[in-house]
Amino acid sequence: MAASGADAFLKRAISLLERVPLLDGHNDLAWVIRLDEEARGDVLRYDLTRVHPEGDTDIPRLREGRVAAQVWAAYVPTDMPQPAKVALEQIDLILRIEQAHPDVFLPARKAADIARAHRLGKIASIIAVEGGVGLENSLAPLRVWQAAGVRLVTLCHNGSLDWVDSATDAARSGGLSAFGRAVVRELNRLGMIVDCAHVSAEVMHHVLDTSTAPIVFSHSNARTLCAHPRNVPDDVLDRLKGREGLVMATFVPDFVSEPVRTWMKPLREAHLRSIGGGWLAAIEAWEKVHGPRPQAALTQVADHIEYLANRIGARRLGIGSDYFGVPTKPPELMNVSRFPHLFAELLRRGWSEEHLAGLAGGNFIRVMRAVEREGRRLRRTRPPLLGTVQDLDGSAAAASR
Repeated sequence: MAASGADAFLKRAISLLERVPLLDGHNDLAWVIRLDEEARGDVLRYDLTRVHPEGDTDIPRLREGRVAAQVWAAYVPTDMPQPAKVALEQIDLILRIEQAHPDVFLPARKAADIARAHRLGKIASIIAVEGGVGLENSLAPLRVWQAAGVRLVTLCHNGSLDWVDSATDAARSGGLSAFGRAVVRELNRLGMIVDCAHVSAEVMHHVLDTSTAPIVFSHSNARTLCAHPRNVPDDVLDRLKGREGLVMATFVPDFVSEPVRTWMKPLREAHLRSIGGGWLAAIEAWEKVHGPRPQAALTQVADHIEYLANRIGARRLGIGSDYFGVPTKPPELMNVSRFPHLFAELLRRGWSEEHLAGLAGGNFIRVMRAVEREGRRLRRTRPPLLGTVQDLDGSAAAASR
C-alpha cells in the first residue's frame, strides 16, 4: 500500500478514537512499578509523566495512543507468599496511580464514569484483580475488593487453584468447584465482571452455566487461529452468540501467532509460575540456543479480531492488549501509543466506524452496564454469600488437592 494510503487510514483511525472512547482491557503497569528496581512500588518515583523507553506504558504514550479508559491489573502470581496481602498492595498501588495524577486519571467505578472521563479529556481508571489466589479460599475478600474499587476479577492466573482450573496448569477441580461457582455468583451479586481469560475450557463452560451476568475474556484470542490454551475455543465462542459478553483481543505474540506459540511453548512451561520479571533475559537466552524468535504481526491480531467477529458478532469484541512492561509485542504494537495503527488496519479492511466504535470501548461499556444492572437486581433479594473452600467443597476434598 502506498504511504499516502496508509497515512489516510491512520488519520481516520485517530479521528475516530478522538470521538469515541478507546478502552484497553488489561495492562500490568502496577506489577511493573512494583518490580522496578528504583521505584520499588513508589508511583511518584517511577514518574509516569515521562516516557519509559525500556517499557511500554506511561502517560505521554497513553495520550498518543488515544487511550480513554484503562483496566489496570492488580496481578497476584499463583505461588506468591501471602497472596491476600499482595492483592491489597496491588490495589493500593493502582489507587496511588489515580491519586498521583488526578489531572490525567478519573477513577471509574461504574460504566457511566467512562463516558464522563472522555468528556473531561481524562483516562478512566478501572481496577481489576488478576488471580483469585488473593482470596485465599474465602469469599469475604470479594466484598473488600469491591469496596476498594475493584470492578473485574480474573478468576486465576497461570496456575490452578483449589477451586478453579487454569488453562496452563493441570486440572484440580475438573473445572469450577462448588466454591468456584459461589465466587461467580457473588461477583454477579456485587456487580463485578467475571473474567475467564486464564481459565481452562471446562471452567469457561462452567462459568457460562453459572453466571447470570455477562462474562468477559479480558485478554484472549481465537484458539482456532492459534492453539494456545489461553485462547478461546470455538465451542465456547458459539455459546457467547445470543448472550452478552466479550472476547477482548490481545497482542501477546504467542497468543497471536502459531509459529511463535510453538517456539515459546517450552519457555512458557519453564516460567509458568515465575513471580518476578526477566522475560527479556529468558527470551534472549532461549534465542542463543534455538535461534531468533519468530515475529507476530499487527495483521495477525486483526485476523483474530475478524475471525471472532465472524464467529460471535462484532458487538461481542473488545481490545485487551496485555501490555506488561517489556517490549515483546508485535513490532507495530510495541507500546500503548500504537493502538490507532490497529484501527487503521481494520479500516483498511473495510470495517465500519460503527463496529470500530464498539470494538474500541462501546461494547465493554454496554457489558459493564449489564453487569451493574444484574448486581442491583441480585442485591435486592440475595444476602452476601459466606464461606470458604472447606465449607463449600468439604474439608476432605480440599485437603486432597
